Amino acid sequence: MAKSPKDLNDLFHETLKDIYYAERQLLKALPKMARSAQSAELKTAFEKHRDETETHVERLNQVFEIIGKPAKGKTCDAIIGIVDEGKETIEEFKDTVALDAGLISAAQAAEHYEISRYGTLVTWAKTLGLNDAATLLAQTLAEEENTDKLLTKLAVASANVKAA
Repeated sequence: MAKSPKDLNDLFHETLKDIYYAERQLLKALPKMARSAQSAELKTAFEKHRDETETHVERLNQVFEIIGKPAKGKTCDAIIGIVDEGKETIEEFKDTVALDAGLISAAQAAEHYEISRYGTLVTWAKTLGLNDAATLLAQTLAEEENTDKLLTKLAVASANVKAA
């Protein structure tokens, strides 16, 4: 029997599994980043974003329910690479004035990945008529964008100035 061709529903589901895996990896990475951060503001930002990430996972669970699929991730090599780079930064710049700048850079790499994924998923959800899913995903997208702006503010205000 011939396999039916894949469509946008399949692509939406696969991308949803990708970001689900990525969010769960970030839940593990953010506490280590918070412990490694030197500035209190950066520690607080990482801790706050970890709490937000738990909410992101909960929303993704709701989106999986909307499409009638089990909440399951698939290995995301991109986020693995981003997390590994963050670990390298912690090891290589521990106890240096440049550490917070490096942590912010690593965190923004993750944020930009998430922003691209959520932006795509929002568009596809709307195209597929999954309006409730689009609303949930858009909420997360807005939070990821706000975190990115906060990280930029922290970078400009302190970390990069101290690292110079």
